[in-house]
Formats: sequence, C-alpha cells, structure tokens
Amino acid sequence: MCDAATDTVAPFTDHYVNVRAPHASDVIAAQLRETGLVTVDGLQSRHDVLAFASQVMYIAPHPHGEPDGLTLIRDTGSHARRAGLAGLGNGELRAHTERSGTPKPPRLLLLVCQQPALSGGDVLLADGRDVHARLAADRQGAAAAFAQPRTAYFGAGAGHATQVITSHSDGRISIRLRQDGLARWSPIIQPHLSCLREAIADSQQRIHLQAGQGYLLDNHRWLHSRTRFSGDRTLLRVLGEPRFRIPEGFAPLPSAAPPPQMTRT
Repeated sequence: MCDAATDTVAPFTDHYVNVRAPHASDVIAAQLRETGLVTVDGLQSRHDVLAFASQVMYIAPHPHGEPDGLTLIRDTGSHARRAGLAGLGNGELRAHTERSGTPKPPRLLLLVCQQPALSGGDVLLADGRDVHARLAADRQGAAAAFAQPRTAYFGAGAGHATQVITSHSDGRISIRLRQDGLARWSPIIQPHLSCLREAIADSQQRIHLQAGQGYLLDNHRWLHSRTRFSGDRTLLRVLGEPRFRIPEGFAPLPSAAPPPQMTRT
C-alpha cells in the first residue's frame, strides 16, 4: 500500500500537463476529451490564473465572482453557515459538480491554490465514469434510479429539477450533483443515496495542492470535494466553456453503458 504522501502526489503527476510547453493547449484539449482531468502548476498569481484560464475557456460569470470572472475561495468566517456556501468555510465539503442548480452547468472548472492550509484542506476528486460503473453494478438498480428524469431538485427557489445521471442519444452520459441543504430528492432516489456516497468514496483520489498548483476538469464528469482544514487556505476558481471541441458527456465503461436514450437536461 502507498503511504499518505504518495497517495496525494500520484493523482497529480498522473494527470499533469506543463502549461508552458509548446502546444500545451492541444495536449490539454486531448486529455480533457480522454480523461476529463488536467493538473497544472506554476500559476502563482491572479494574473497567471486568469491568463491560463483565458487560453482554454470562455470564462463564465459566477454570483460570487469578481468582474474578471475569478472567485476567491477562502474561509470568510460567516458564509459557511448559509445553505449552499459551505465552500466559503473551513469544514468538509461533500462531492459535487459546480452550478448544478442551473439548466446548463459550465463545462470546465479550474481551481488553483494560492495558499495551502496549515493542515487539512486536501482535494478529493472522483471520476464520474468510475462512480457510474459502481452504481451500474448495484443489483438494486441505483444507476437506473439516478437516471430517472426530474428525481432531484438542486438549488433554492430558482433551482433546477434534474437528475444525477443524464443519458444522451449517442450513449454518452453526464453527471451533476450537490449534497448540501439545497439538494432535494424524489422518494425514488432516497433508498439509493447511500450507494451513491459509497461509490463516490471508493472512487476518490486525494491531492494536496501546493501554492501555484491546481486542476482543470470536465464539470460534467468529475466530482470534487475537500477535507476540513485550519489556517488561511485560499484558492482561485474559474468556470467556463472550452475554446476547443469536447463531445457532450463522456463514454461510460463498456460494462456500465446504458441503452441509448434521448437527451434530458
């Protein structure tokens, strides 16, 4: 078994792309199509983060963002007590996708560490392809339940009725999720929530980000979360749409592929 330090390093190195190398954007595009995840480093300043984000995506605004589209993620000391704002505290943050309560969540998420925590604050990433395969293996029909239309409502009054697993006409699938006070579930889903949480936990990869390190992921595929931390941990987040073509959704593992269906949102 690997030790804890190796456990946090291997996922970062496995998906690493040198953003300063020639043709880095082409490599990033290909890797996002293939695995949905890229890790990066050397983004030490806000300018560095903004410049890199602008190379790979059309930046989308966020309600808590600045005019340039970047959002500072830190413990504000007050926001975390409000529903949906746990990311602005120092507690554990459950696995989720960004903007799940909107009709069309942004495709890309970039998160870059500016200052690591004194302790804790590890990133936990779960590949939705692996999560889906684990759900499909459940004999109680978890994958089918989570693909039922409008079995989840994510967000407050202006939220969105949807489902965790969305099947597309070509057999590819997308995933969206939140697990806080702004997630409401159909009775159809309730018996399968524990299976979902177990599938996510079994799929998670742990990364301890240092200053200037970050990850760029397919927000329709990867779930991300965070462990509790202490200290002044600060990160910059950017959301947007890719400047290169990425097929809608991702191809499930062959053993878990659902029958082709019409696209649902």
